[in-house]
Amino acid sequence: MLFGLDGVELGLIILFLCLFGGILSGFPVAFAIGGAGIISFGIIAGLDSAGVLIHQAIDTSSQAYTDLIGTGVKPDAISTFRYPDLPRVAESLFPGGWELALDRNVSFIVNRMNERVFAGQSIETLLAVLMFVLMGITLERSKIANDLLTTMARVFGPLPGGLAVSIVVVGAFLAASTGIVGATVVTMGLLALPTMLRNNYSPELATGVIAASGTLGQIIPPSIVIVLLGTLAGDLYSTAQEARASAAGCSDALTYLGQPAVVSVGTLFQAALLPGILLAMLYALYAFVYALLNPSKAPAVAMGEASNEPITRNEALGWFVAAPIALIGGAILLANVGLIGSQNLTVSSYSNVGEAASLRTNVGPECKGAMIELHGQKAWDTAVAEQAAIDASGDDQESHKLTDEELVQARSDMIAAAAPIGTGISVLMVLLGLVLVLARGISPSSDPKPLILGAVGLILVAMVDVTLVAPTTSSGMTVLLMALPFVLVLYGCKHGAARLAKNDLIRVVFPPLVLIVAVLGSILGGITNPTPAAALGAAGAIMLAAYRKQQEQGRSTHVIIWTTFAIIICILIGVNFDLRISQEGASLESWIAFFGAYGAYLYALFGLFYGCWVLYSGGVLSPVVRETAKVSSMVFTILIGSQLLNLVVISFGGEHYIQQFLKSFDNEFTVFLIVMLVLFILGFVLDFLEIIYIVIPIVGPVIYGGSFDPKWVTIMVAVNLQTSFLTPPFGFALFYLRGVAPAEVTTGHIYRGILPFVLIQVGGLALLWFFPGIVTIIPDLMPK
Repeated sequence: MLFGLDGVELGLIILFLCLFGGILSGFPVAFAIGGAGIISFGIIAGLDSAGVLIHQAIDTSSQAYTDLIGTGVKPDAISTFRYPDLPRVAESLFPGGWELALDRNVSFIVNRMNERVFAGQSIETLLAVLMFVLMGITLERSKIANDLLTTMARVFGPLPGGLAVSIVVVGAFLAASTGIVGATVVTMGLLALPTMLRNNYSPELATGVIAASGTLGQIIPPSIVIVLLGTLAGDLYSTAQEARASAAGCSDALTYLGQPAVVSVGTLFQAALLPGILLAMLYALYAFVYALLNPSKAPAVAMGEASNEPITRNEALGWFVAAPIALIGGAILLANVGLIGSQNLTVSSYSNVGEAASLRTNVGPECKGAMIELHGQKAWDTAVAEQAAIDASGDDQESHKLTDEELVQARSDMIAAAAPIGTGISVLMVLLGLVLVLARGISPSSDPKPLILGAVGLILVAMVDVTLVAPTTSSGMTVLLMALPFVLVLYGCKHGAARLAKNDLIRVVFPPLVLIVAVLGSILGGITNPTPAAALGAAGAIMLAAYRKQQEQGRSTHVIIWTTFAIIICILIGVNFDLRISQEGASLESWIAFFGAYGAYLYALFGLFYGCWVLYSGGVLSPVVRETAKVSSMVFTILIGSQLLNLVVISFGGEHYIQQFLKSFDNEFTVFLIVMLVLFILGFVLDFLEIIYIVIPIVGPVIYGGSFDPKWVTIMVAVNLQTSFLTPPFGFALFYLRGVAPAEVTTGHIYRGILPFVLIQVGGLALLWFFPGIVTIIPDLMPK
């Protein structure tokens, strides 16, 4: 053995030296990764052919190995790390020769590219990356960040450390709307850092809060990091748990775990929401406490008067706190007592499948023992009792087609159980009511009559829904009955919206907030998956940017506004009417609704093209498309290059060697801690893309093959990558900020300023480690 090292260890060293050398050479990273794979394979193959690289493998023909197998130890659990005294045998790194390994690599990478890049389910999720990038770059180029910073500085500036707190708020906002770390750090560094320095803020605090807040895009959805991690995590978790179930003697992961071994990007977005908000709150809390302890280094600053109408404290508490809480709380209360709920009368033509026990109990002895060890004796006994009760009641029958009498009875039961007020109507009433309430609070001196008429309309809507609209009432008749009350409501909301538009905070925050809620709400609520939501976000960002551009040019924005209404009309018609006109016996109501929705869709499409033309003629669209193409091509090129590098690791046994080393530790927490430390250190020199595509596939089968919740594992990895993004001396966010910081801000200022936020990140990781419920609580509460 050369230098006393095993051949596989030397191969890994050669590969990583080639990788780091390629990255540090200044050659484009996307191509350096693939080149490092080719060069390292050539070096390893040459040394192997020369007989220099020798692998000391366990001698499977020895008596000691046979005796060990005889004790019940499975071959997969035997490694040189766990049983170092077993006899060894020297063998080549490439038993079949490097030519065979190369041939297998070429064939395998073609298949892998077809699976992960050109076809398969992952391509749809990866398309979301492109559209989220387009959304983020469009919003960044539309100067929305500038407006947010100015407005938030007016709101928080008078507080101690208010400018720093406003940076955190804007950073979280931009993270939820762009998800691009470099763009966020650079934008806030250009816009906010000079302002903070002019107002006597400490350079350390100013640079630290900007760099830390800019990296929130790593964790707050829609995060590109989570999208890319999610595409890998789903495959790794499913495959690892199937292998775990097979090793336990069970037929599949569903039997062994009691639940499907599935994790989606949408679920990961749900899991990341609370940790992201937690980190933002910790940043803001630190800035506020720092200002209290060092008032001269983070003074309160009045950033100029806004053009808002002054209101009293009682008016603010009444209209901005009490009234909204009463509206939302009242709706929740009515829903809990059954007055608000679903009025859906869709009856399945098949019966429900009979009840099933919490765990499958018809398993072999080996699987039974493994399941008891995993779930506990009490859970197993409960499942056995549940299955016995089901067998005795005969409620385990399969689903069957319902007869006409059963269909009529099922429909009657649903009519009897329907709530007096539909969920859709109640949500619409709450939203419109909030517009009226906030408009009154924004401008209490204005004429209240239009808002009162709108409130009367809301009361009439509720009365009509309760008295005249039954669950069996057609959608068309419902529209006719609701038309007059809604005219009153819309009249009041029109005046209310005009008043809200005059408020600086609402005018700036509301449009991107609506876009964020539309994108994240559709994903977190399980309405759609990330790809259609990303398309909605990209289209919405184009419309917002076009609206902003037309305002700058003093041109009419009516087309953009009416396009927004057209999209809302499409959604409302699609939700409330049956648009399947191709089926036999389609009603006149369905035809009218279809043409109405189709007309709204065509106008919305025209509005989108119009928005693109506005941005193109204004010189915005071309650089946005070029930057999107550049970032997206970099992501996919790194994906292809990293697959090549991974295949080199697999070809000489490096992946198996690393996994055996990790599996040699009996404690699952120890293994995960080692992986987290390695990822943290690699984050100093590798971007998150390289770590996701090179390192995670190697360690993934181990960290996703245990008993840890895959959502928790993925979010811990994402927060860890965010931490390494900040940590001196190689944190990428620090270099982004250094590139735009004024000359008086030194690298020492940036390093000293970021250290407290690195400690906050580590503290956040510790909180997630000891309280994993922070990650899992929102996915558990969401409807499946």
